[in-house]
Amino acid sequence: MTQTKVIPIFPLDLVLFPRQELPLRIFEPRYKQLVDDCMLGDGQFGVCLIDEKNSVNGWNSPKLVGTIAKITKCEDIEIDGLQLHIDTIGRNSFKIKKIIPPPIPQPTNYDPLSVEGHQEISEIHEKVGTEAKMYIQAEVEMIPEIDENISLDQWERLVELWKKKTVTQALPQVVEPHTLEHVLEQYYLTTDTPTIDYIYSLSALGANDPNDLQPILEATIMDDLIQKVEELLTVK
Repeated sequence: MTQTKVIPIFPLDLVLFPRQELPLRIFEPRYKQLVDDCMLGDGQFGVCLIDEKNSVNGWNSPKLVGTIAKITKCEDIEIDGLQLHIDTIGRNSFKIKKIIPPPIPQPTNYDPLSVEGHQEISEIHEKVGTEAKMYIQAEVEMIPEIDENISLDQWERLVELWKKKTVTQALPQVVEPHTLEHVLEQYYLTTDTPTIDYIYSLSALGANDPNDLQPILEATIMDDLIQKVEELLTVK
């Protein structure tokens, strides 16, 4: 039987891949609580792309497949402690089996950037009890990593698709071949020994929208992953 565990969930407008670095600025009270709880525990939480078609008690709902983020650094941005900066790195991907909603619904006209918004949430939190979790949690199961290798031929085909898409989308501007090679070098994507991390990075480079990357995160075998990346990088 597959083991599950409960973790905090941070819905974001992005897809985090395993081993990818993700810096975050934390200013909402509920996510400051999430970070505080993580720092007292194993320093891990789940990052999921926002599911724009659903909500959880009024808050942004997560897609059902995400990636564990491990906090590697946490520091106050300002003396008042109202903002934090954290550095994280992606670990395993996971699938949500059950969402655990926060007891606090999103207030009407809530503005997370305003002092009033912070005060409103703090007052509601005191009423329901400060031990209550303001953030979404979920029961999740880990997804095994793809342990298959990508061949150099497969990798070079994906790179050529990326180049063609980049050139086509730039029209009528002309993109010179040496410019494309320079971009690949900048993102450390020039290699004769590609790994799955190279595929993730090339996908992120070739995506126009975070939703384009979700199917790639959800792929569980190499053939499916390659197919999804080809679809992403093929000029429609």
